[in-house]
Amino acid sequence: MARRDSREAMTIFRGAEALEALTLKAESPKSGPCGRRGQGVILSRPPAGQGPPEQEEKPIAMNGKPDDQRPELPDFWDKRFNEGVTPWNAGGVPAALAAYAARRDDRPRVLVPGCGHAWEAGWLARRGWEVTALDFSAAAVAAARQTLGDWPGELVCADFFDYAPAHPFDLIYERAFLCALPRKLWAGYGRRMHALLAPGGALAGFFLFGDEPKGPPFAIAPEALEALLAPWFVREEDQPVSDSLPVFAGRERWQVWRRLS
Repeated sequence: MARRDSREAMTIFRGAEALEALTLKAESPKSGPCGRRGQGVILSRPPAGQGPPEQEEKPIAMNGKPDDQRPELPDFWDKRFNEGVTPWNAGGVPAALAAYAARRDDRPRVLVPGCGHAWEAGWLARRGWEVTALDFSAAAVAAARQTLGDWPGELVCADFFDYAPAHPFDLIYERAFLCALPRKLWAGYGRRMHALLAPGGALAGFFLFGDEPKGPPFAIAPEALEALLAPWFVREEDQPVSDSLPVFAGRERWQVWRRLS
């Protein structure tokens, strides 16, 4: 993976102003990259020798930007994963998540949306939790396969807003997902999280706060997050974060939101 200093990484992560569906079974190596909408594709094991999809010539959108400069599209993230420019990649498990997991004495059913390299998903699965890792970028899913190897969870290439699991989750882990969504997509975030969780379930993770107008990462004001989630959740935890990556440093907080029935 390419290494960059924090200032350059921030610029790249903000390189332009989520998420789509395909579910590849290990038995179906001919399945293509993530589609634009649909149910999704489960990747239990990667087909032998299968890597990121070939890059196609990108169409130009009506706003004048090619698809790989529009973070609401998988092309944007495919480009960054294929080029190894991923300053949000933790390469491990944040301390707040480890502490939260240690406090739980159950084995919840967990969704990790926008899983990227899926370090946390793999770690949670090794604890015996039932984990589904989700991303709409085919290149991100390929990176997750490399991280996860032969793991007991599900790796799904799908649009978060369209994904239809057979059963609701007990926990959704948020990290660098909301801040990857253009603000025009935020309105449906709280409602969708609520719909994917079982009654009493929790949305737990890291939220990026700030008032910077451009992104990604798209920081959010505290009152704006409250407006997004308060109709559907009540906040139970709110703590500062000491081990943020440079691209998020000084702006993250660990929070846990409990689903209202």
